[in-house]
Amino acid sequence: MKNVQPCRDLAEVRQHIDRLDQEIVAAIAERGGYVHQAAAFKRNEQEVRAPQRVEQVIERVRTMAEEHQADPEVVEQVYRAMISAFTEAEMHTHRSNND
Repeated sequence: MKNVQPCRDLAEVRQHIDRLDQEIVAAIAERGGYVHQAAAFKRNEQEVRAPQRVEQVIERVRTMAEEHQADPEVVEQVYRAMISAFTEAEMHTHRSNND
C-alpha cells in the first residue's frame, strides 16, 4: 500500500476514504458506460454472461492487487460482486435492445 499516507486521527482517515470513494464511484460509472455499450455487440445472453471473460478479469485483477499490495481475496470478492451487478444490468440492456 505504497500511496497510503499516515494519518493523525480518525477524521483524517475518513477524509481520505471519502476522497477515494468519489474516485471509485466515478470509475464505476465510467466502467458502466462501457458495459452498456458492450451489450450492443453481443448476440445472445451467453455472450453477455461470458464466464471465461469473467475469469480472465478476476485473474488479471488478482495480479494487479498483488502489485498494489492489496488483498487479492478482497479484490476478487469486490470484482465478482461488481461484475455480477453489471452483468444483470447488461442483460437488461441486451434484452431491451433485442425486443
